Amino acid sequence: MNNNSPAPLPGHSQYQEGCSMRKPELAAAIAERAELSKDKASQVLNVILDEITGSVAQGQDVSLIGFGTFTVRERAARTGKNPQTGQPLAIPASKTVAFKPGKGLKDAVGKG
Repeated sequence: MNNNSPAPLPGHSQYQEGCSMRKPELAAAIAERAELSKDKASQVLNVILDEITGSVAQGQDVSLIGFGTFTVRERAARTGKNPQTGQPLAIPASKTVAFKPGKGLKDAVGKG
C-alpha cells in the first residue's frame, strides 16, 4: 500500500490498490475474520448471495442497514435506435435490479 492509499477500515482485511475483490477473495476475508475454514466461509457467502438473489427475483427489497438496499426497478417500454442502421427499434418493458448504498458505505467511500 502506498502513502496515497486510504487506510483500511478497522477490522477490514488489507487490499491491493487497483485490484478488484472477487468472490474467492471475499470468502477468504470472511474466513479469516470469522475464524472459519475457507470452505465454510464460501458456503456462507453462497447462502447469503442466494438469499439476496431469490428475494430480489421475487420482487422483494433487500435492505442491509448501513450497507445498502437492493430493489427491483421497472423499465418502461421505449423506442431506441439500431446502432448499425439508425432505424427505430422497439425496446420492451423490463425489470432491472438497482442498489442504493447506505450511509455506512457512503461514509466509508467518502473517507477514501
